[in-house]
Amino acid sequence: MNEELKALYKTCTGHEPEAVEAMPGAGSNRHYSRLKGNPNLIGVKGENAGENHAFLYLAAHFRKKGLPVPQVYACSKDGMYYLQEDLGDTSLFSVIEHGRSTGKFDDEEKMLLRKAIRLLPAFQIKGAEGMDFAHCYPQAAFDRRSILWDLNYFKYCFLKSTGLDFQENRLEDDFQTMADVLLQDVSDTFMYRDFQSRNIMIKDGEPWFIDFQGGRRGPVYYDVASFLWQAKANYPESLRQELLDEYMNALRAYTSVDETEFNIRLRHFVLFRTLQVLGAYGFRGYFEQKPHFLQSIPYAIANLRKMLRETYPEYPYLCTVLGELTELKRFADSPRKPPLTVKVTSFSYKKGIPEDASGNGGGFVFDCRAVHNPGKYERYKSLSGLDEPVIRFLEEDGEIITFLEHVYALVDASVKRYLERGFTSLSICFGCTGGQHRSVYSAQHLAEHLHRKFGIQVDLTHREQNITQTFNVCN
Repeated sequence: MNEELKALYKTCTGHEPEAVEAMPGAGSNRHYSRLKGNPNLIGVKGENAGENHAFLYLAAHFRKKGLPVPQVYACSKDGMYYLQEDLGDTSLFSVIEHGRSTGKFDDEEKMLLRKAIRLLPAFQIKGAEGMDFAHCYPQAAFDRRSILWDLNYFKYCFLKSTGLDFQENRLEDDFQTMADVLLQDVSDTFMYRDFQSRNIMIKDGEPWFIDFQGGRRGPVYYDVASFLWQAKANYPESLRQELLDEYMNALRAYTSVDETEFNIRLRHFVLFRTLQVLGAYGFRGYFEQKPHFLQSIPYAIANLRKMLRETYPEYPYLCTVLGELTELKRFADSPRKPPLTVKVTSFSYKKGIPEDASGNGGGFVFDCRAVHNPGKYERYKSLSGLDEPVIRFLEEDGEIITFLEHVYALVDASVKRYLERGFTSLSICFGCTGGQHRSVYSAQHLAEHLHRKFGIQVDLTHREQNITQTFNVCN
């Protein structure tokens, strides 16, 4: 794969990339790489030519409409590889991690959520203008067939895997009724289909949108349901209503809105979307053994449990089955895992590397001994990396600044993944000769950096100085 992407990069830029780094996969079978150089570009290998073609067509169309999507710079002749703009590694999902884990969203998180959902009507209505939906994949429109595909996806990939007993004929009758309800509105709007915070990147404080290759002609309600009822987003009801109001206000710039009718229609799409994602979680989690999707199931079940508090008389048997589903012991509410705590320690190699008291093992141990040592100079011997003269010496010398830049990049990436996967502890140690100057400076600065960036609890220990400090979770 790398050779094809390198050749495409050279054709595009006139020179080879400096490096090619594989990027973490997501729910799809596409493979992503970062081709580093001038410029950095994202290389994509798609397994499906039709899906690739849909993305390339839609990306070009949205760019012409002035919508914030990545620019595509080059595509292979067979359509299986392409290069797109590098929007960085910061998704909206990761930015709102503190709110997702605590249920308390701060002003910055709310601002970015509002920005994102205010742009949704532009994709749905402005983006649909002049669009040739024949380019969409796997089909041009949201129709009865696609609805029944998704409902049967839920039935076969999730519901049957639970072992719950149900009558298929009665369930299928309600599926047909649901299709009738969902198809009551016919419009020429664009349905993004997977409009959720994982598919929104934050660059220079603004949202950019990716993974729209599954879009097609369809009703606007589906995307609102996808965004506001995303399983692991954990939006409190007050914030969800605030964001819904933001969306409807933005929608009014394009069309009139009857709020009562909108909300009546929306709740059916919320139920449908929840069943669709449970089907996806079942397939990706149970069959493809991808743990990220299994971790999302309890959140989707919790959403479903809340929805069923208000009846859906149109689907009596389906609601009975869903009620039994939410009461299964495996989906019972369980205590929330404790949040991630990062333990940062400075130490002297002469006295050995600290043990990880959590019992998990692993983590990082960084050797600071290559950095210019203040301890060689008499005037600094009685001081530590917390004292201003030592801090000034290290920063003016500059080696430790470069060292920590690399440390931050490694540790930040791990912390993001730990938060996403629900891990509860991470150990990071800095060692130097005496555990007094370079390691102390590094540990202190990393602890402050992580607390400032992620708002997580950081337990800091300068072992040889007998100093401890706790940075508590930001509320």
